[in-house]
Order: sequence, then C-alpha cells, then structure tokens
Amino acid sequence: MGENAWAYISTGTADELTLRSNREALERLRLQGRVLTEMSGAQTRLELLGDAYEYPVLLAPAAYHRLLHPEGEVATALGASAMRAGMIVSTQASVPVEEIARRATGPLWFQLYVQHDRAFTKSLVQRAANAGYRALVLTVDVPVSLRNREQRAGFRLPPGVAAVNLRGMVPPPPPRAEPHESEVFRGLLDGAPTWKDIAWLRSISPLPLLLKGIMSPADALRAVDEGVDGIIVSNHGGRALDTAPAAIEALPLIAEAVAGRVPLLMDGGIRRGTDVVKALALGARAVLIGRPYLHGLAVAGPLGVAHVLKILRTELEIAMALTGCATLRDITPEVIWR
Repeated sequence: MGENAWAYISTGTADELTLRSNREALERLRLQGRVLTEMSGAQTRLELLGDAYEYPVLLAPAAYHRLLHPEGEVATALGASAMRAGMIVSTQASVPVEEIARRATGPLWFQLYVQHDRAFTKSLVQRAANAGYRALVLTVDVPVSLRNREQRAGFRLPPGVAAVNLRGMVPPPPPRAEPHESEVFRGLLDGAPTWKDIAWLRSISPLPLLLKGIMSPADALRAVDEGVDGIIVSNHGGRALDTAPAAIEALPLIAEAVAGRVPLLMDGGIRRGTDVVKALALGARAVLIGRPYLHGLAVAGPLGVAHVLKILRTELEIAMALTGCATLRDITPEVIWR
C-alpha cells in the first residue's frame, strides 16, 4: 500500500506504547501443551447473540477500506463471507452500509460512532437495522485521540475515499475555545456519548448492543447494569489512550467482574492462532482482528482477506490439538502455562 494509507493503518497514539504492549503481552504468555487427548469430533463452532459461527474470529471495524482496495468494504465482506466469518462494518466505511449488506452472505454487525447530531445518528442506526445487520457495536473509547506519527506523515484521504454513510449530516460547529482556552474541553468533546446514550440507543434500535473499548472492570459492570448484550475488551489497537494496558492484560480482570453475564470479545494484537487460544483461555468468547485482514485486503482483495482468516483458523485448530482442547469450551485458564 502507499505511504499515506500505511500511515493511517499502522499508527498508534502518542508514543505508541500501548500499540506495542498489545503484542508484547500476548508474547509473554505461554501455553501448556497436552498429549494423547482424544480429538475425534473436534470443532471450533460457537454461538454469539443467537447466530452460529464456524470459529471465534471476527473482523473488527476499520474505516476507509477503499484506501486499500478499489472495492473497499465490499471486497472485505466477500472475503469474510467466503470463510463464513463475521464482519463489523465501521460508521466510517467508504461504501454504503446497504451495498455491503447486499454483497455479504455472512453475518454483519454495525459499529457506531455517536454523532453530535443525534437525529442523524438515529437514522444511521435504522439504516443498518433495515439492511439486515445483526448487532450494534458502540465504540466508546475515542471521544478524542492524537496520533502523532500519522500527523507527521501528513495523512489525508485521497480523492474518492470518504465516510460515505455520514453524507448529509450537518457538520459540528467549530470549537468555541479562545486561543488561550482548551479546544478539548470547549469543543472537541461536544456531543461525545455518555452513559445516558445507552438507554437512548436501546430505545431506538431492536438490535443487540455491544460496547467496544471497555478496559475497566468498573465500566464493564456499569455496562452490564445498563443492559448491554456484550462487551468488547479493547484499547482501540493502541489508537486511544497511550500507556493503557494491553487488552489481554485487562481481559481476565473484566471476565472475573462480569462473571459470564454477557459474552466478552477482545481485540488488540491478535496475529496467530495461539493468540486466539490465549484470549479464549482468559475469558473471551471470540476475538476480533484488524490490521491483519487490512494487510490481506491491500495485497489481494477478497482473496487476501479470506487467506488471512484461513491461516488463523488453521493455526487455532493446531494450537487446540496441541493443548488438548477438542472444543472451545475446553479452552480454560489451565491452558495458560504458569
């Protein structure tokens, strides 16, 4: 891909400590091998929010797939569908949500950034529901962010790439701050979602609601109390709060707090099938991948996306066989070597 796209896809926030930590924390974990386990009938199937999945790997939401391939999110959806994988479509997709849904045969969820214009946000949620999306994923961890490496690269969206599903929205007013005042507190946070918006979203949409970006057990408990249907443990791939812990480090604490009341998913640094096993052992029902499938999309379009998923599924099955786990339910904390 070109340097402009690479600057957008690869960067994290600030000094990128959390971006690196996501991988380093997964690499520190070791798996406990087991031998001579009966593996007849082994499989990786699971159920999430009423839908059946062949294996516990979904595509995380990411903006502007047309940066990487001319067909954008349609190409991604075709690759995911070929591998019967779930895909979460971003609010900032570069293809209309309806067109993606028409081309996909696998389950789609819709990722939502609540906009300052709540009426427009409501219409966007209703468009996704009408198009057949199966769940709503509210991203809650980036009301503001600062990605210095992207800034230094001078990233700009090229002609023909835009957040097409936000067309028609009245733009937010400029920050109210005077030069000596804070633009963050007087402008950039205007319209950012709060806990009050959870009940509002539940009132306008019949779709199951997941919160993406939970890293605190206290926030996880609040989310459960607010009636959400699932939680995605995530630090936004290191693109939100720098020096935050790795997602895999936060996962067991949140799993202990939630105690199985809602399904947990996790993203952040997943690169191998062994990473998937580690996440499931520490409390996740499934994982999301981001940069890996975007790299596959840039290299080979739908085939590249499908190939990345195929690699991960094969590696997951091998790791399960070598740790003595015939099903996902067999992947318990005892799989982690202590």
